[in-house]
Amino acid sequence: MKATGFISLWTLVSLPCGQLANPAEHEDVVKHAIKLHRGKGAVIAQRKQWVMESCRKLSGLLRQKNVVLNKLKSAIRAVEKDAGLSDEEKLFQVHTFEIFQKELNESENSVFQAIHGLQRALQGDYKDVVNMKESSRQRLEALREAAIKEEMEYVELLAAEKHQVEALKNMQHQNKSLSMLDEILEDVRKAADRLEEEIEEHAFDDNKSVRGVNFEAVLRVEEDEANSKRNASKREVEDDLGLSMLIDSQNNQYILTKPRDSTIPRADHHFIKDIVTIGMLSLPCGWLCTTIGLPTMFGYIICGVLLGPSGLNSIKSIVQVETLGEFGVFFTLFLVGLEFSPERLRKVWKISLQGPCYMTVLMIAFGLLWGHLLQIRPTQSVFISTCLSLSSTPLVSRFLAGSVRGDKEGDIDYSSVLLGMLVMQDVQLGLFIAVMPTLIQAGVSTYSSIFKEILRILILIGQILFSLAAVFLMCLVIKTYLIGPYYRKLHAESKGNKEILILGITAFIFLMLTITELLDVSMELGCFLAGALISSQGHMVTEEIMSCIEPIRDFLAIIFFASIGLHVFPTFVIYELTVLLFLTLSVVIMKFVLAVLVLSLILPKTSQYIKWIVSAGLAQVSEFSFVLGSRARRAGIISREVYLLILSVTTLSLLLAPALWRAAIMKCVPRPERRSST
Repeated sequence: MKATGFISLWTLVSLPCGQLANPAEHEDVVKHAIKLHRGKGAVIAQRKQWVMESCRKLSGLLRQKNVVLNKLKSAIRAVEKDAGLSDEEKLFQVHTFEIFQKELNESENSVFQAIHGLQRALQGDYKDVVNMKESSRQRLEALREAAIKEEMEYVELLAAEKHQVEALKNMQHQNKSLSMLDEILEDVRKAADRLEEEIEEHAFDDNKSVRGVNFEAVLRVEEDEANSKRNASKREVEDDLGLSMLIDSQNNQYILTKPRDSTIPRADHHFIKDIVTIGMLSLPCGWLCTTIGLPTMFGYIICGVLLGPSGLNSIKSIVQVETLGEFGVFFTLFLVGLEFSPERLRKVWKISLQGPCYMTVLMIAFGLLWGHLLQIRPTQSVFISTCLSLSSTPLVSRFLAGSVRGDKEGDIDYSSVLLGMLVMQDVQLGLFIAVMPTLIQAGVSTYSSIFKEILRILILIGQILFSLAAVFLMCLVIKTYLIGPYYRKLHAESKGNKEILILGITAFIFLMLTITELLDVSMELGCFLAGALISSQGHMVTEEIMSCIEPIRDFLAIIFFASIGLHVFPTFVIYELTVLLFLTLSVVIMKFVLAVLVLSLILPKTSQYIKWIVSAGLAQVSEFSFVLGSRARRAGIISREVYLLILSVTTLSLLLAPALWRAAIMKCVPRPERRSST
C-alpha cells in the first residue's frame, strides 16, 4: 500500500508541487492523490491519510526552507551594513551565507529532478532498450553535474574553514605578544599562502566548460600494502601528495601528471619500480639470447612479455615506459645517421628514393587484389598493406652495427642502400600518419566524393613534399654555416668535462626532432639528419660523439624493446599459431620477393649481388605497426581481430629476421666481413 501511494505521490508532486506555498493547492493535490488510488485493493481512508501526511511533510519542509532563505537574506543585509567589519570579512561572511543558500536550493532541485526521472521511467516502455539507455544516460549526466556542483561546494567549504582557522589564529596573536621567531614564521606563512594562490592554475574550473570535455566517474585506488599498520603513515603521505591511481568506467588508469601544489617535489614510484624491474630482468633475458645466438633485443622483448599484461602484469605505468622507450628510437637513429655520412647518402639517393616507393605501391596493389578476393574494405586493405610494407630501422641498425662498410672499389655498399631505404620508409611513415585522417573519412565516404578525397590526398602529399624540401634546405644551411662552429665551441668548452658535449649533442638532436615534427615530417627523420650533419665534420668527431652517446642509446633501447614486448600476447599466438605462421611466412616471402624484383631493376649491374642482403634486411615488419595499428583501431579503420593479427605477424616476422639475415650474409658476404657483420 505504501509503495503504491509513494509512486502516486511522486507522480502528482511532479506536476503541482513546484509552488507548494498555497494551502488550497495542497488540498487539490490530496484530492488528486485519492482519485488515483481508488479501486486499488487498499482501504481508502488509510490511503488518504498517508498521502495527506506525506504532502504535508513535503510542503512543510518547503515552507521551512523559504523561512530560512528569508533569514539568510536578512543576515546578508545586516553584514553589509555592519561598519565594524572589514571589506574582506564582509565578503567572507556573505559568501558563507550564499553557500548555505545554494545548498538549500540544490537539495530542493534534487527532489524534483528525482520526481521527473521517475515520471519519465513510468511513461517509458520497459521493452524499449533504446529508451531505457537514453533515460540512463540522462540520469548519468544529471549525477555527473550534481557531483561537480557538490565538489565545488565542498571546496568552498574547505576554504571557509581555512579562513575561520586563520581568523582564530589572528585573534590569538592579537591577544598575546609574539616573539621575533613567531613574527618571522607568520610572515613566511602569509608569503607561502600568496605563492600557492599565484601558482595555482585552477585547471578544473578553466576546462570544465571547454567543448569536448566530459564529466566521468572514476575510482581512486590506494596502494595495497600487506602490512597496513606499518605502512599507514606512507599511505597518508601518498594521499596528501596525490599519488594514488584513478580508474575510469572504460578501465583506463591514470596517474598524477601535474600536482595542485607545485612547491612539494613528487615522484611516481610505480614508474620507478617498472624501470627498475625491466632493468633487472633484461640482463638474464639478454644473456640467454646471446648464449643461444640471438640478438639481445629479443631478450628485451621477452622481458616485456614476462612483465606485461600477458605475463606477470607487474608493469603499472605502461604509457610512461613506452614514452621513455621512444627516446631509444631517437638515439638509435641518431647513431645510424652518425655512421651514415652525407657523401654516402648522395651516392645512393636515387635507389633510396625509388626502392621504398616502388615496394609500397606494389604492396598496396597486392593488398587491394587480395582484399577484393576476400571482400575486405579498400581502406582497410590500403592500411594493412602500407603498415606491412614498413621495415624495422632499429632492428636493421643492430644487424649493421660494427659491420664493414665497403665491399669492392666502385661498388655500392649494401649497408648504405639498406639504411637509405629505411630512412625513406621513415619519411613514408610520417606521410602515412598525415594521410590517415583522410583515410578514415574515405572509409565512410560515398562514390560521389571520391574525386574530392583523391584531391585532398594529393594536397597532403604536396604539403609533405614541400616540408621535406624545407627540411633538406635547412640541413644544407646548417651544414654550411652552423654545425662546424657549434661543434668547435662544444669541444672547446667540454675539455675535461664530457657533460657539456653530451648535453650539446642531445640538445641538437632534440632541435632537429622538433623542427621536423613542426614541419609534419616524422621525428625519426630529424634524429637521423642530426647524426648525418654531425658526421660531416669528420671521422674523429664521429668517434668521439659515438663513445659518449652509445651508453645512453643502449639503455634507452632496452626500454624500447621491452615496451614492444608489453604488446605481445603469447596465448593469442598459441591459439592461432597455424594461421599466424602462414600469414607471417606469406608476408616475409612476399616482401623479400618484391624487394629482389625492385632492386634488380634499379641497382647497377656491378652491384646486383647486394640485392639479396638488402632484401633480407627489408623482409620483416616494422615495430611502428604497433603505433599505426593502435591508431587505426581507435579510428575504426580496422577491427580488434585485425589489430591482433598485425601485432602477432609483426612479432613473428621480427623473430624470423635474424635467421634470414644470417642466411643472406652467409651466401653473399665474404668471410672476413661476415664475422664482423654477424
